[in-house]
Amino acid sequence: MQKRQLGKNGETVGALGLGCMGMSFAYGSSQRDDAESIKVINRAIDLGVTLIDTADVYGPHTNEELVGKAVRGRLDEIVLASKAGLVVRDGDIVPDGRPEHLRRAVEGSLRRLGVDRIDLYQLHRVDPAVPVEESWGTLAELVQQGKLGQLGLSEATVEQLAAAHRIHPVATVQSELSLWSQDQLAEVVPWTAANGVGFIAYSPLGRAFLTGAISSARQLDADDWRHTNPRFTEAAIAANQPLADAVAVVAERNGATPSQVALAWVLAQGEHIVPIPGTKRMAYLEENVRAADLVLSAADLAELDALGDRVVGTRY
Repeated sequence: MQKRQLGKNGETVGALGLGCMGMSFAYGSSQRDDAESIKVINRAIDLGVTLIDTADVYGPHTNEELVGKAVRGRLDEIVLASKAGLVVRDGDIVPDGRPEHLRRAVEGSLRRLGVDRIDLYQLHRVDPAVPVEESWGTLAELVQQGKLGQLGLSEATVEQLAAAHRIHPVATVQSELSLWSQDQLAEVVPWTAANGVGFIAYSPLGRAFLTGAISSARQLDADDWRHTNPRFTEAAIAANQPLADAVAVVAERNGATPSQVALAWVLAQGEHIVPIPGTKRMAYLEENVRAADLVLSAADLAELDALGDRVVGTRY
């Protein structure tokens, strides 16, 4: 697989990474198969997927345990990424950027992943009750202690990124970016490009909608969190179907699948961008990896760019 550098001084990784959240969290309990997920993670590494992404809140905690088990013995082949700064409280997921929480969270991540140092650790959300400088400064201290490698933030504004960057280098920004979530292209992606920061694109397949596989919310497990997402009401799915159909048209024209086209579009938004599509299935992994070799024409890209204006429903 082609390589990309996560920013000016960042890690070199495969052009596509692997988001592991859905293997044990959020997308339906009937789909969980830890043994198969471990096989998928190892096959991904075999295929050149070297950025492996998890977080302490996924499960919570069980996804880090799963990833740690999967990558044992292969740490020198990958860039292991995790996150802290979100917690489950009274059934809701809420930010917690307090220094004392982040210190405990890092120790927990190290233990569950079975490592002495985590290559890339990300502040999962900026806590509105805690100045970003305090949260970021705490993580920077843990870098100095050798427990963390590089640092990143998720879903941060340009102002928050700049404030953090003044204290300790921001290596990466992880935010949602896909054909139906293009808002990061306005300010954050240009900021990362200008400042030598890598951009990790999560949900690059629109939580599977852009694959063309979801035509009704009835296809989702009862405990699938997408039932709470505004874009996955029956009305929104119907309204957004022309978007999925348009991706399929471009795919057919290129002899590719809709998933590959959606990923190729994200890759085309900047050489410092690494999408991390998540999957629990080997066939989908193999399909996604081939997107790294798909080059869309300028006409294809322009046609796809326009789809962002047609989306019904907010991201959350």
